[in-house]
Amino acid sequence: MSLAALLLAQGGPSIIDLILDAGPIGKFVLALLLLASLVCWGIIVERYRSFRRAHRETRSFLSRFHGGARLAELRDLSEKWHRSPVVALFKAAFHEVSQLSMETRADVGRILDEVAIEDVQRMISRSVAANTRDMERSLTFLATTASTAPFIGLFGTVWGIMDSFQTIGVTGAASMQSYAPGIAEALIATAAGLFAAIPAAVAYNSFLRQIRIMSIEMEEFQYDFIHLLQKRRRKVS
Repeated sequence: MSLAALLLAQGGPSIIDLILDAGPIGKFVLALLLLASLVCWGIIVERYRSFRRAHRETRSFLSRFHGGARLAELRDLSEKWHRSPVVALFKAAFHEVSQLSMETRADVGRILDEVAIEDVQRMISRSVAANTRDMERSLTFLATTASTAPFIGLFGTVWGIMDSFQTIGVTGAASMQSYAPGIAEALIATAAGLFAAIPAAVAYNSFLRQIRIMSIEMEEFQYDFIHLLQKRRRKVS
């Protein structure tokens, strides 16, 4: 018979009672894991909503970009999109092209020499790295929680079992009824550690995959944008 079944059969304390009756170390471990879990869920919700909106904005923008829309038109449309890293990349590139354009009244970027195009390409590469770092923010906490929470829970379990056996040594009672509540209390820490770690690990891997997809989209846009500038230069030359 499991410890939980034994406690229920004998009308033992509930899980809430075990948590409330835990020692200072046990309560500290549980509070730490609860705080980590709450922070992780906050990050998960925020990143999920942000990435979902980013994917939607990226699809809308790229459909217009590959559809032949003018740069000035894309600039105006991009003002309503704030989550897509590709749109952020375009805004930075458009600003750089505007600064380097040799014609102030013609279509932006119609005439750029090779050196100016290389400057735009370097600026875009820096923007890709900056956008990638921005997307990865807060994910370190998810990875840290996923890797450390089970061990924190295990520490609480070991400490609780040690405390339980110490109580047995003091009282001299070694029956199941005497040490089952203490061991059950200790095992709650392990469950809490897994409760914090599993969602963090799943979310981290999922978000990491989405970041890789968006990084590929940014790199592809970088090549397409530079190719567009080079093609315009060849037409004018």
